[in-house]
Amino acid sequence: MAKAAKRATTGPEQIVLAVDVGGSHVKILTSAGGKERRADSGLGLTPQQMIATVKTLAEGLAYDVISIGYPGPVRENKPSLDPANLGTGWDGYDFTAAFGKPVKVVNDALMQAIGSYEGGRMLFLGLGTGLGAAMILDNVGQPMELAHLPYRKGRSFEDYIGERGLEKFGKKKWRKYVFDVVERLRAALQPDYIVIGGGNVDRLDELPAKSRRGDNTRAFEGGFRLWRDRALIV
Repeated sequence: MAKAAKRATTGPEQIVLAVDVGGSHVKILTSAGGKERRADSGLGLTPQQMIATVKTLAEGLAYDVISIGYPGPVRENKPSLDPANLGTGWDGYDFTAAFGKPVKVVNDALMQAIGSYEGGRMLFLGLGTGLGAAMILDNVGQPMELAHLPYRKGRSFEDYIGERGLEKFGKKKWRKYVFDVVERLRAALQPDYIVIGGGNVDRLDELPAKSRRGDNTRAFEGGFRLWRDRALIV
């Protein structure tokens, strides 16, 4: 496995505020350290409400720039589609203008993938409400919309290994489907290794071959690396 590129920095290091936007919570942490802060999100959350929440959570914290992990596709540093598990108004929203600070927005699975990356060709899969996915190939990051690809009986990967699949099929069958999907994606994409994260990775007692367990807190490290690692291309 190749080593991750060393971070190249010049001058005083900027303090990064990393924001992880999820269907259940909005979570923040700065690169200066401290403890994660969080608040509830939910189906009605708008971008304006998220910004107000983040500003409230960040009271008393110093930060220069912001990274946002967004639960949906991103183009040109803005959401390109409203998320399935939040409110409306996200598509095309300009967070840099709203915050009044430099902002980088990436897909949330990609942000966690960046925080988990150890070089080479890595596939990240997030087992949560749905199925998040991203690849990083020699420091080039690419979010991937794999969740809705057809899998079995006219249903998608997400239908079988997302939260709906876990509830419908039960843990034993769900684990079998997870292993099968991972092996199919490994064969198709040929990664050096796979990181499996998301809230439901804890439901797996064992992991597929050449896989390691992810950690949702690595999303914050991904947010920090977006500003610090000059070798990284997203």
